[in-house]
Amino acid sequence: VLKLANLISSELGAMRPSLFPGLVAALGRNIARGATDLGLFETGPQYAGDKPDDQSIVVTGVRCGAREGTGSARHWTGAAPNANVFDAKADALVVLEAAGAAAGSAQVVAEAPVYYHPGRSGTIRLGPKNVLATFGEIHPRILDKMDVAGPVVGFEIYVNNIPAPRAKATKTKAALNASDLLPVERDFAFIVNQSVTADTLLKAAKGADKNLITNVALFDLFEDESIGEDKKSIAIAVTLQPKEKTMTDQEIEAISTKIVASVEKATAGRLRS
Repeated sequence: VLKLANLISSELGAMRPSLFPGLVAALGRNIARGATDLGLFETGPQYAGDKPDDQSIVVTGVRCGAREGTGSARHWTGAAPNANVFDAKADALVVLEAAGAAAGSAQVVAEAPVYYHPGRSGTIRLGPKNVLATFGEIHPRILDKMDVAGPVVGFEIYVNNIPAPRAKATKTKAALNASDLLPVERDFAFIVNQSVTADTLLKAAKGADKNLITNVALFDLFEDESIGEDKKSIAIAVTLQPKEKTMTDQEIEAISTKIVASVEKATAGRLRS
């Protein structure tokens, strides 16, 4: 930590190594005054050392209370669910997209700095070394030390690590690539090892045909001894969007076979019968 010789106050005596403490403290002050469903963000520098390369620009956000869109936790329908790690991940991906990062090509891995909850956090990266963002639930021990009621979730976007766009900026909008044909949706369920992440499976399914497959969404996770020890079932919905003509049953079957093969190769799993 870089200590300041001419500090403004005793609480501002160091160059901050993270934006999280200030945001979490702000949440705590608001919670103490009766606010419950909060979301705060800040963009600014943080410092890992005293060298020029140790300064980085980070976009950091935090949330507590009810999930976005569910309203207050005090509601006649019952208690709304709290914001969780998946909300933090969604926030991080939205910010990355807005910042020009190819979030769809990024990898999500189950690892994060120690100030996150070890089982409820993750890292978004391009390749094995370029970390674009981290996200997850702030560790309960940190919240206890700061006297802030949890859970609190958040994300950090490392702006300096976002690759520059290859093409020159232009105000010209891309041509509308729409189709007047109805999309086709097919469901698949795969039995995979517990260690396989849903993100790995989703990317494998979408990679089976990037031109025809426009969306892959997770809609069910099932875990039970009946499907095998240390196994789980992940169910996905795949949307196919034909552009030139309506797809025949044979064409749909062919792309379905490609999806199954791609997922099985990437996950070492099998299609659930």
